[in-house]
Amino acid sequence: MTTTKTLYLLCSAAPPVFDVAHVIEDAQSRGWDVCLGLTPTAAHWLSGSLDGLAALTGHPVRWQYKLPGEPDVWPTADALLFAPATFNSVNAWALGLTDRFVVGIAAEAIGKGTPVVTMPCTNAALAAHPQFDQSLAVLRGAGAKVLFGEGGFVPGPAGPDAPAHFPWAAALDEVDRTTASAA
Repeated sequence: MTTTKTLYLLCSAAPPVFDVAHVIEDAQSRGWDVCLGLTPTAAHWLSGSLDGLAALTGHPVRWQYKLPGEPDVWPTADALLFAPATFNSVNAWALGLTDRFVVGIAAEAIGKGTPVVTMPCTNAALAAHPQFDQSLAVLRGAGAKVLFGEGGFVPGPAGPDAPAHFPWAAALDEVDRTTASAA
């Protein structure tokens, strides 16, 4: 009998989300069954690819909460990766503001003791806002592995539409390390 590990990959609307199919394939090559969750804006950005992403993962792509009484359509998560996590998503998550599906799933994962890794994606101007450091500290204090700064995502200046490099492999490596140490 083969045991499958399930990864919830949650993404905000930041330019690295356009690489998500490659990230899913990389995670699958590492032995993960991937379930993809998006913020509503990320779902809008990827609207032409949602059917293909669902086919790639074998699960519905979700960006909304299910209705009361509807069954869960995803298997239980063994780990969660929230990347790219925007300034807005990081702050909402740290404050417990769960009106968006992916933020609610990430908040619950911490409470359930699911291994959680996040890689924020924001520019240096937003990262300089005092709430952002507080939010990162809250998430770290709650047990989330936050990959921001050296060893994770390093923000660039405000203005460019896309960061020059988003270290997706480092995020997946950390998920693998975190779950290996949790086993």
